[in-house]
Amino acid sequence: MHSHLTFFCELDGADLKKLFDNRFVYDDLKALGASVSMGILDFSDERVAVVRRFNQLGIPLKAWLLLSKDEGYWFNMENHAQALQRYADFKDWSDQHELRWSGIGLDIEPDINQMTDAYFLRTRALKKALQRYLSKNSLKQASLAYRKLAFTIKDDGYFLEAYHFPFIVDDRKAGSTVAQRLGGLVDVPVDREVLMLYSSLFQPLGNRILWSYAAEAQAIGIGSTGGGVVMDEAKLPKTLSWDEFATDLRLAWQSGKPVYVFSLEGCVEQDFLARLITFDWAGEVSLPQTGLVEKARTGLSGFLWLLERPLVMLAGMAGVVGAVIAIRSGKRQKKTPKK
Repeated sequence: MHSHLTFFCELDGADLKKLFDNRFVYDDLKALGASVSMGILDFSDERVAVVRRFNQLGIPLKAWLLLSKDEGYWFNMENHAQALQRYADFKDWSDQHELRWSGIGLDIEPDINQMTDAYFLRTRALKKALQRYLSKNSLKQASLAYRKLAFTIKDDGYFLEAYHFPFIVDDRKAGSTVAQRLGGLVDVPVDREVLMLYSSLFQPLGNRILWSYAAEAQAIGIGSTGGGVVMDEAKLPKTLSWDEFATDLRLAWQSGKPVYVFSLEGCVEQDFLARLITFDWAGEVSLPQTGLVEKARTGLSGFLWLLERPLVMLAGMAGVVGAVIAIRSGKRQKKTPKK
């Protein structure tokens, strides 16, 4: 059994109630010693009832804060004011209903509407990304706002997590904020950072990316087993089969890091949750070959380093152009006949 297992659950109040009308879901979570990071999509009565049941059973429950789609859904560089308000509203709601949480999760991802534009190759997505790239001050303001939010959450006594795409690691290693600015992401000071290493999202490289980043992750997110928000008119992401899921679980376990699974509802739908009760975490697994991924990451870090320092890049380009001109000039002089 894995002692640090968390399931993401991303359902509105009505669907949440339906999922937990099956009492065996609670039983399986208790048997696994698992916790749940619940997406706070609403403050409904159904959600209050489910949270109270978690509290009664002693199952650790984290609040994964989310916004409306109109506000970008996930937290990012451009909606920090809404993020601060969301936490304040959540805190008032929790206090009013005496709900207990073992932690708070901040999901740092690009605006869902801009991700939809990028998916369909709409030019406005590129325009927004370039505007953010050219505005370091906007990132600075967002960073200060999220730092304030983080300190407020910790002062309220909560353990704080952030859910990030793995590329933020390469951005840091390059001494860069380019990936953050292009994607609208923010590096937030938290108690635990979970890298979303979903092999279903990174096909055909799959779990090669998972294994490449595992050593640098504080915690590993795997998936998807199904569920989750859908971008308007976008193709549904691939879901993992049991064999693919089991492989990713064992790889994550070998890292020795806490494991987060997206999603609980997908595991219930595919009957994965019950199978985990007797799952052999230490079973044999082939380690993915990561050579190609490591080379790509090295190239990405170098590219980010240059984009962070455009003057260096321009000086290099000027040097190359100057060298080419000098070479061509020398060749012309050699070809000029002597008088």
